[in-house]
Amino acid sequence: MPSLSRLSLVALTALLFLSCKTNTTPIKTLLDDPSRFDGKTVRILGDVQGSVGLLGYGAYQVNDGTGTLSVVTQGGGAPRQGARVGVEGTFRSAYTIGNQSATVLVEEQRYTP
Repeated sequence: MPSLSRLSLVALTALLFLSCKTNTTPIKTLLDDPSRFDGKTVRILGDVQGSVGLLGYGAYQVNDGTGTLSVVTQGGGAPRQGARVGVEGTFRSAYTIGNQSATVLVEEQRYTP
């Protein structure tokens, strides 16, 4: 029979894992209503589909299975294509015309999930 401390540790680990996962916003949600999130700090989690970096600056696209969002960096370059990343940053919406919108996430912090 497992000890109470072992069960507590497992429960705490599961809770931390779930809380990290729920702190991300699906990209589809951001793209469906970009004006709602404009200028706000958001977190996304997904796979890098394309990236370019030069002299410490970079840009890359993240796909989380619900949509794709462009991310720009102000330092630290860009992760390689295919990498799984979590990104926290400021969401920016330039415009929406019909079903097209220009949106970007300005990276403040990147982590490996």
